[in-house]
This record gives sequence, structure tokens and C-alpha cells, in this order.
Amino acid sequence: MNARLSPWRLGATLYMPALRCDIADAILHNKVPGLRSLVICLEDAVAEADLPQALANLQQLLQTLNAARTAGGHQHWPLVFIRPRHCVMGRELIAGFDLSAVDGLVLPKFTRASLPDWWQMMEPTHLAMMPTLETEEVFDVQQMRELALTVQQHPCRRRIIALRIGGNDLMNVIALRRPRHCTLYDSPMGYTIKMLVAVFAARDFALTAPVCEHIDDQHIMEQELALDIAHGLVGKTAIHPCQIGLIHQKMMVSSGDHADALRILNSAQAVFKSQGAMCEPATHRRWAAAILARAQVYGIAQDKVSLSRRFSADIWHSNF
Repeated sequence: MNARLSPWRLGATLYMPALRCDIADAILHNKVPGLRSLVICLEDAVAEADLPQALANLQQLLQTLNAARTAGGHQHWPLVFIRPRHCVMGRELIAGFDLSAVDGLVLPKFTRASLPDWWQMMEPTHLAMMPTLETEEVFDVQQMRELALTVQQHPCRRRIIALRIGGNDLMNVIALRRPRHCTLYDSPMGYTIKMLVAVFAARDFALTAPVCEHIDDQHIMEQELALDIAHGLVGKTAIHPCQIGLIHQKMMVSSGDHADALRILNSAQAVFKSQGAMCEPATHRRWAAAILARAQVYGIAQDKVSLSRRFSADIWHSNF
């Protein structure tokens, strides 16, 4: 998979209903500042009665994008994905639309059972895959382990940028809605996200965080983003452009973490102390590599740690 399709480049993935007529401006003319990736949605964001208009809009959009792509410069576009309603629609899109300007498909309600159908239609294409985990099976750790093992060994693995956690669909399965003044981690989704990270991240899959639908509550959004990052999630679904800047700001790497990551990857010491914590390259190396990959995309935020403390490190004595 080329560098353009790195999961760290997803950032705040903005979902836009295919009915919108300003998607080309968002992609070509920077109408949404800071946009790194977007999903043109033909599923939940479009009513059944509006599907013909949404598909007509998509056809026109693709013609515009393909013409612009031919003229060059598309490497500077945000990543562009389409979310079909189901496998049948995915097949129709691949067969009847020119998807040359599209990076991939978001696969709704992805399961082991649907994998063969998705792969059969997508294998001959250039399209990357972002499966969405949002069905009843997601709450079953055994079924998730089996899904992870299946996908890990499947030829589709090299096409998967990240797995998307469908928070609202999963809450719907258990007849709940996110509490207004709580993060998603304060709901049953807290356990679910932790379980998915344990199952999939351990097998080197990237996962993205669910949307925070409380658009005007920045405090809850900041709390949730901190937890997203603590769980190693590589991006977050956004439903409004106002969320993009905050998501990307919070994905910046602290100067302290950046300094620790550099030392962990370059130190000859088996263990050392830095900023009041133990650093052990043998067990922190993967974390450090992810920190540097994130910093390369989002940059380094200057925190309150002083330079003298930030770069001081002591040998970690066995009796510490």
C-alpha cells in the first residue's frame, strides 16, 4: 500500500451525504480547511427515496473528479472513499461508475460472511478497503477473534487501511444512545472499543474511533479524543467541519512523547528513566514507532515540560 494510504493520514474523516452538491469543492478547492479524508455516504445519511438523486449526484461528481485527476495534482487531494449501502450497491458502483478518482470503499456492516462478496468485486480494482465493525457480532469477542484471524490471513489484508468502529450502529444494536454529557467510553462502547483494540491492534490492524455526535460540546469531544488516542486509534469519524480542527490538534504528538520515542528507538540502554517514567525499548518500541509516524503527519505540540527535564534521562537502576 502506498504512502498516500497510510492510516495516519485519515485524521478526521468527514462523512458527507452523496446528496450534497458541494463535495467537489471540498476535494478540489479546499472548501473544508484541513480536510484529510472524506466518505461520500450512500447508506445511513441518505433516505431510500433519495437514492436516485444521490447516485446521480455521485455520477456527476466522479466525472468532475476524473477530469481534474487527468489534469494532475490529485496527490494533494484528501483521501476519498465511498460508502455504499450494501454489497449489491458496491457491485453496481464498481460495474457502472468510473471510480478512478476514488481511493477506496467503506464497507458497511462487515462480517466474515460478507468478506467473500466484497473481495470478489474489489480484488480486480485498485480500491482500498475500510471495513466497518457495526453489527451484533462485534460484541462477541470470540467472533471478533475469528474475524481478525480470517482477515489477517486473507489476500484482502494488504488492501485494508483501517477498520472503522461504528459507534452509533453498535449502540443501536443494544437499544442505547450515547449519553449527552458522557464520552462514548462511559457507555457499553467503552468495553467494546477496548476489546476491539485488544483483538485487532494486537494483529497490527489500525482502528478508527466513532463519531462524537454532540457537535457543540467541545469539552466532551476533547475528553473523548484523549481516550481515543490513549487506546491507539488512528483517526475519528467527523460529521461536521467544525470537528476537524480539534481532532487534528489533539492528534499532534506532545514534545515529551516525541523525545521519549526518539530515545527508545535510538538508545543502546535496555531500560532508562525519562520524564519520571521508565522507558524500556524492548516493550515500548512499537509505541515509539507509532508516535513518530503520527508526529510526521500531525506535527509536535509544545507542552509545558522544560527542555532540561524533557531531554534528561537516567539509567534505570534495578532497585528503582
